[in-house]
Amino acid sequence: MGEKTGRRTPRRRGLRIALFTLAGLVLVGAGLGGVAYWKLNGNIHSVDISGQLGTARPPASTGGAFNVLVLGSDSRSGANGSLAGGDTGDTARSDTAMVVHVNQAHTAASVVSIPRDTLVSRPACTAPDGKPVAAARSAMFNSAYEVGGPVCAVKTAEQLTGMRMDHFVEVDFAGFAALVDAIGGVDVTTTVPIDDQDSGLRLDAGTHHLGGEQALAFVRTRHGVGDGSDLGRIELQKEMVKAMLGQVGSLGLSSNPVAMWQLGDRLTSALTTDSDLASVGSLVGMAQTLKKIGPEQLTMVTLPVAYAASDPNRVVPKTPDAPQLWAALRTDGAVPASVLREQPANPAQASPSAQASPSARATSVRGGAE
Repeated sequence: MGEKTGRRTPRRRGLRIALFTLAGLVLVGAGLGGVAYWKLNGNIHSVDISGQLGTARPPASTGGAFNVLVLGSDSRSGANGSLAGGDTGDTARSDTAMVVHVNQAHTAASVVSIPRDTLVSRPACTAPDGKPVAAARSAMFNSAYEVGGPVCAVKTAEQLTGMRMDHFVEVDFAGFAALVDAIGGVDVTTTVPIDDQDSGLRLDAGTHHLGGEQALAFVRTRHGVGDGSDLGRIELQKEMVKAMLGQVGSLGLSSNPVAMWQLGDRLTSALTTDSDLASVGSLVGMAQTLKKIGPEQLTMVTLPVAYAASDPNRVVPKTPDAPQLWAALRTDGAVPASVLREQPANPAQASPSAQASPSARATSVRGGAE
């Protein structure tokens, strides 16, 4: 849905505060000494995306615009196993995928969620262990991460969009839950009950305060809303982002260095990034770049899709809307109006054929109080 309104609330200041939290970490680290700053840097895991992909990529962004691929991993390894349920192991898929395009002036951003079940042409990749991975003509988008790790996920996203992913950021189950706990949980309101046996989430209609594990179940829920596909879950994930921004905005981090430090420690521990972003200084630099972007300058949409003819449980990018969306972003344009019109009015209506009129934009699940 296009998230654009004019009324300014504490939540609408939340994104700016979240970005400047990183800037504050530099000051806190300096005050606590070099060891503290070193610890924050050491928390961040990194992957050399550029070094492994080489030059066979879309052209680098020019004029100041840039793109970030944000992934949520469903890894069951380590601390993730007890949170995720099911078998544990070393394999993982990108359960959540968002392409963030920041415009040349750094005054607005478009966020495109890619349903995990989207069938795409997956390019040949190299697995993290060095073994070659053959190309696939029709593979689920999230399988790229499973067979080739972050590098293959980035390569697949670049082939799908025709845009270079200038940066990469990943958060896993345990990291997300810890981050929500670090900000004191989040408030969400749902107008319909949710009962999803797979995620374990059971909520009556109404307002609820969720801790880390429940928030994780909220963003993983799909069988409890809409048509049971990934599309309803994506709508919940968008609303969770807003709820988290609202909660961060209420913490008063600028006057509470202890809270800022605790959040910074959790935040950096939760992240895996490309090598160019893998330091507090680089993250602060990005925060400074994005300081003019608040929620009112943020447009969040789901990639237009249609049911796949080969499999009713899979979707494919919808023509001509999906190609038009990527073409607009490649030229630093706004999300096309035709794509905005296709976004669901609420998670329960999310399906490949769902359309909502501008007058039906009231969401059934929203983060925090208005």
